[in-house]
Amino acid sequence: MTTGTDSALLHLLWLASPALPVGAFSYSEGLEAATDAGWVHDEASCATWLLNQLELVQARAELPLVAAAHRAALAADGEALQRLNAWVLSTRESSETLQQTQQMGRSLMAWMQGLQLDTALLQPLQPPTWPVAYAVAGALRGAPLPGLLQAAAFGWAENLVMAAVRGVPLGQSAGQRLLAQLVHAIPAAVDKALAAEAPMAFAPLLGITSCRHETQYSRLFRS
Repeated sequence: MTTGTDSALLHLLWLASPALPVGAFSYSEGLEAATDAGWVHDEASCATWLLNQLELVQARAELPLVAAAHRAALAADGEALQRLNAWVLSTRESSETLQQTQQMGRSLMAWMQGLQLDTALLQPLQPPTWPVAYAVAGALRGAPLPGLLQAAAFGWAENLVMAAVRGVPLGQSAGQRLLAQLVHAIPAAVDKALAAEAPMAFAPLLGITSCRHETQYSRLFRS
């Protein structure tokens, strides 16, 4: 017999799945441009890049934002969700990162509607951004906050590792070693996010790298 706890875990796995139809696989979040610049060129340099991104972006900005939006969704606080959504839109430093959060947010909302989930909290957000939509989806699926942040972080890590396997390129074994390092670091990142008073966006090199990617001659990814 499936228990409530089992059901919550399954929903977390679903939200973290690369099969979630939001197009995450098409983005490298600056990794492709970092590879083109020579900053990422092997397993070790890729690990440094992704671990820094986990600590400086995910733990300080994305995951605290998901946490705040999850709390707002549970309280049905539409005004708070609008403020958080506006914060995401205002802190994207390149057209690529802005398009990514908008496209993935819209796609996740469409997925929710396809499952007949109530998207009333997202309807006023035009467009809903990815972390806000993710948080609302998690709240509607009964996901506990720590588990939801772990799922968000793992989904991000798995997508970026697969981008590294294709784009650096790296072998599958190297990709699994990278993922192991990120998995080891995710709990501390989640703890940091849960303790944060507010999300903080400050990753200037990533923003510059993303801008460079917009005019990169040869690209596999959309960011």
